[in-house]
Amino acid sequence: MPGKKILMLVGDFSEEYEIFVFEQAMHAVGHTVHVVCPGKKAGDLVKTSLHDFEGDQTYTEKLGHNYYVNKTFSEANPADYDAIYVAGGRGPEYIRIDKGVQALVRHFHETGKPIFTICHGVQVLIAVDGVVTGREVAGLQYCEPEVRLAGGIYIDVPADGAHVDGNLVSAKGWPGLSAFIRECLTVLGTEIRHGETVRRLQAA
Repeated sequence: MPGKKILMLVGDFSEEYEIFVFEQAMHAVGHTVHVVCPGKKAGDLVKTSLHDFEGDQTYTEKLGHNYYVNKTFSEANPADYDAIYVAGGRGPEYIRIDKGVQALVRHFHETGKPIFTICHGVQVLIAVDGVVTGREVAGLQYCEPEVRLAGGIYIDVPADGAHVDGNLVSAKGWPGLSAFIRECLTVLGTEIRHGETVRRLQAA
């Protein structure tokens, strides 16, 4: 089975791990990830943020590594992709009001293709009528009121967990990336099989 094509939505100060780790994991198993940001073209810089939990009442934020998007936003045709992924962090707060972003999400919702969201990424889904209505969805706990007001069912997964509701895979934040990616791969129909370890034979 050929690899799938995934469209990732990011913005300035989207969460570093949720961009880099997801992208590299998908590439490692043969999928293609095109990363887009409204108003930016392939090769343009996106600054990322790193959210951490250090004993305060809420998360702290630090500057992450720079990321260069690999696809021009205006050239992203949703019909060319098998799934869409919304990375979390601060990016979703502002890209969700972009009509182009909303149109992309609406396509995947209306066609029933996989939708992946983590952390604050759910804010983008909420901005499109009907996407989370009646659906079970996880996200950072601070997004719970928004999920409920949009008619969704907020699922409080463990920090290292993920949740699946049909074609919708969601998680609370980057500590859950392993579980989240595993569930995304399942929804994509990706099978990983473990065989014998390759080792070098000693010369006689």
